[in-house]
Amino acid sequence: MGKPTGFIEYLRELPVDVSPLDRVSNWDEFHLPMPEEKLRVQAARCMDCGIPFCHTGKLINGMASGCPVNNLIPEWNDLVYRGFWREALERLLKTNNFPEFTGRVCPAPCEGSCTLGLIEPPVAIKTLEAAIIDKGWEEGWITPTSPEVRTGKKVAVVGSGPAGLACADQLNKAGHLVTVFERADRPGGLLLYGIPNMKLDKQKVVERRVRLMEAEGVEFKTGVEVGRNLDARRLLEDFSAVVLCAGATKPRDLPIVGREIPGVHFAMDFLTENTRSLLDHGTSGKTNPPIFARGKNVVVIGGGDTGTDCVGTSIRHGCQSVVQLEILPKPPLERAGNNPWPEWPKVYKMDYGQEEAAAKQGEDPRQYEVSAKRFLAGPDGQLAGVEITNIRWEKDAQGRFVPSEVEGTTRILPAELVLLAMGFLGPEDRLLESLGIERDARSNAKAEHEKYTTNIPGVFAAGDCRRGQSLVVWAINEGRGAAREVDRYLMGSTQLP
Repeated sequence: MGKPTGFIEYLRELPVDVSPLDRVSNWDEFHLPMPEEKLRVQAARCMDCGIPFCHTGKLINGMASGCPVNNLIPEWNDLVYRGFWREALERLLKTNNFPEFTGRVCPAPCEGSCTLGLIEPPVAIKTLEAAIIDKGWEEGWITPTSPEVRTGKKVAVVGSGPAGLACADQLNKAGHLVTVFERADRPGGLLLYGIPNMKLDKQKVVERRVRLMEAEGVEFKTGVEVGRNLDARRLLEDFSAVVLCAGATKPRDLPIVGREIPGVHFAMDFLTENTRSLLDHGTSGKTNPPIFARGKNVVVIGGGDTGTDCVGTSIRHGCQSVVQLEILPKPPLERAGNNPWPEWPKVYKMDYGQEEAAAKQGEDPRQYEVSAKRFLAGPDGQLAGVEITNIRWEKDAQGRFVPSEVEGTTRILPAELVLLAMGFLGPEDRLLESLGIERDARSNAKAEHEKYTTNIPGVFAAGDCRRGQSLVVWAINEGRGAAREVDRYLMGSTQLP
């Protein structure tokens, strides 16, 4: 695969980004296209390693190692290197329904387990994946393809995030009549409202894919919340099977003193309303979203992608300042001894939001090993600050690491807006309760991985509502897997991968 002397001759190179100070003036995607010749050079670095851990898709120490959808990475890298782009696209679409999503927002566990990464910077897999699918759209190679035969079986998919879309796409390919129910005003779920436009363009990328699926026969019903304005029992009566892909949307709260003070919001409410405002009124941002950061001191509590998105969005609003609080220690610059390859490398990096904040403020906005103690109100009753303290991690009597406060480090950060980005606890209760779905110990829908069957016959569960908060690529994996098992349930056998 690739050029026999590829990584010996060529260094890793990524697309150039629009500079942080320029890109924060708009909501456009900021990764500039890479010339085809440079892309072929990057593909040449994938040199027939013998054991391609990049596409293993395993969990090691609770984190993804390799591609969860088992992308045939060495194969399409070799095809790109040789200039066979259409064939590379065919290989890519064999395992991934939506490379235009993962090529933009996936953290690329494939690169973390790339064999080359043992001795050199890994192959630029994510860049090449995005380039292949984007070229497919540009060249007109991706067109609606409806199934030749319809089975007459009707399947309801609840939720139109990455798991729901992947499930619907696969079931439609198998010839079933698929209806996707989405409670929001537009299809896309997390892809549409949970990820900012500068990371994943809604109209050019997400809505384009939805339109293609509609042209292929998938029906989308928006503004319909099963269990609230549609009786869940109707689904069991009207459809041959039901697949729950509702996500894990119950946010983790921070019940400290002052939580009720106006100005403290969940991160996803902030991000959702911002994207809705952009879609309703255009990316000019002439109409402000309900939660607006302009002129405010913003404190983001929590790291991860959601926290980074809050930082980047606040910067674009024109905030006065932004600070991001991390309760965990600052990661090392290189892999620690207890984080060996092919595990996901837990190392320090600045994502796009931190880069932008640093460009505006002069330094990384993150403060590590810090905990919020209480929220403070000003004379007008509105949020005015956050009292924080440093913590250290120490082992308790059971050998578990627990945080303890460092005396003398309590201080107050000015804040007129606090965004809670501490992850999610599981799916919301209404849908699962309305169908009588059993829950596991973490409150997720109880359904075995690779089978996806719940305690209710004909009802399946996949994605974050089954496995808990996870990556977009894992959601696609589960949506595909659930479709396979639904097809087997309906037809007695299946040819879906």
